Amino acid sequence: MSRFREIIYFIAFVLLQTLVISRIHLFGIVTPFVYIYVIMKFRIDLARSGLIVLSFLLGLIIDIFSNTLGLHAAACTLTGFIRNPLLHQFVDIKELPDRSIPSYRLFGFGKYIRYTLILVTVHHIILFLIESFSFYQPWLVFIRMISSILLSSLLIFIFEAFNLGNKRKWKPTD
Repeated sequence: MSRFREIIYFIAFVLLQTLVISRIHLFGIVTPFVYIYVIMKFRIDLARSGLIVLSFLLGLIIDIFSNTLGLHAAACTLTGFIRNPLLHQFVDIKELPDRSIPSYRLFGFGKYIRYTLILVTVHHIILFLIESFSFYQPWLVFIRMISSILLSSLLIFIFEAFNLGNKRKWKPTD
């Protein structure tokens, strides 16, 4: 993915999250957070320090638009911190071509689903625990967390399916 495309992803998902998706509260409980997809799609060869800084900036921008006082910055920073070690659990980074990006094609279906679920789960656990910052109604926090993890993951899989569709090679008919 070129730098230009990474910048477009960054801007598009920030706008999508802040202007559209953050206004969705299904049943007053479920709120999807799809901007994590940007962290997931950064190049595999991106240095860990650069990834942490970009993840923090992503979270900070979401916080500024959402008026959430650092919740998203903290969750994104931790997500960026664990992403590269998590990638090493799924693929041998040294065998991949330069500038590879995590995808269904690169990991395979099962590994990509696990990669997504782990990153989304870590992000959401940190986000919801910092947001609640108490043990008041722990079942409500747990239900909000699990349902948001499932909806966010589903939307990320849908975005990835659209992204996968664009990578198919066109074969001319004879």
